[in-house]
Amino acid sequence: MTRHLGLCLAGGGITGAMYEVGVLAALDEAFEDLSVNGFDVYVGAASGSVVATGLAAGIPAARMYRALLDPMDDFFPLQRQHLMQLDAKEVRRVASSVVGALRRVLGSITSKPLAVDLWNEVDRFWDSLPAGFFTTDPFEQFFFEFLVRRGLPKSFAEMPRKLLLVANDLDVGDRVTFGPGGDLEHVPIAKAVAASMATPLLFAPVRIDGRDFVGGSPGEAGHVDVAVKHGCDLVLVINPMVPVRVDPLQPGVPTGHGPKKRVRDKGMLWVYSQNWRIVTEARLQKGLAAYRAEHPEVEIHLVEPERTDAAMFMHSPMNFAARRAILEDGYKSTWAMLRDDASPLRQSLVSAGFVPKS
Repeated sequence: MTRHLGLCLAGGGITGAMYEVGVLAALDEAFEDLSVNGFDVYVGAASGSVVATGLAAGIPAARMYRALLDPMDDFFPLQRQHLMQLDAKEVRRVASSVVGALRRVLGSITSKPLAVDLWNEVDRFWDSLPAGFFTTDPFEQFFFEFLVRRGLPKSFAEMPRKLLLVANDLDVGDRVTFGPGGDLEHVPIAKAVAASMATPLLFAPVRIDGRDFVGGSPGEAGHVDVAVKHGCDLVLVINPMVPVRVDPLQPGVPTGHGPKKRVRDKGMLWVYSQNWRIVTEARLQKGLAAYRAEHPEVEIHLVEPERTDAAMFMHSPMNFAARRAILEDGYKSTWAMLRDDASPLRQSLVSAGFVPKS
């Protein structure tokens, strides 16, 4: 029986994408060019959408691995300014909203100074917070130019392999899929990638056809259902978003003030990230277990980093030493697993007809 393979990449920021590339490079090392020739469907969410797009377009994982490993390689010249540019529209909206809130506060104080509920007036300013600190527009432009420069497809219809990218409709509260078979197939790939990468808090939502979209998490089952819907019965899920486990007795948390001992020492964003990872991982494990029980005909394999290794993800993604460590961890741990004849993933791939390299 012919098996149809699906690949689901869950994202996890730049460092998460690096881990995914390391895992996929090991797959290519164990099974000849499996990353671009073995999968029938590629599903990407968040930063995983970038990796999934490259693979679906025919870029081997090994090439991505080399590009990320070598700071002198200009194959994918991502810079900090492509990801960390303030959203000018949000700045203007916040400024206008703050001015309006101040006017209302001053009006209340002037008209009824003794009846003013100070905390209620302060609450007005919560709605003046930005929808996100940064804009994905520079990355969208960068990624579009990357596709053009490398002669890669810019639309889903042009893709040689089936590509599906996941995001969330902010106002409706539903997951949406960009790609074949949906009402969002017409959206350019670069725009869809930007929408999938629009992580709440960091990035403002991406407006497409009058709707706002934010980044997609792994969900309850790592978007396995998307791959299955498109004919896959053997699905590999790569999820870098596991909770970080640090030793409170050792200064293993990298901060701008030197190594520290606790996640809280990394600041608000990493406290949020760690909590997000805890919730996401628990939800994913429970969701996959339920999906396996309901769909025994679908074989699912989940690859994740060890929680102690995930501490590397706390380094700046622009730190090339950290990049090397994450890439190599993904590669080495997966390579060791695939060299083991008892590995369930190896056995599944062999039974599906893929011949391991000697």
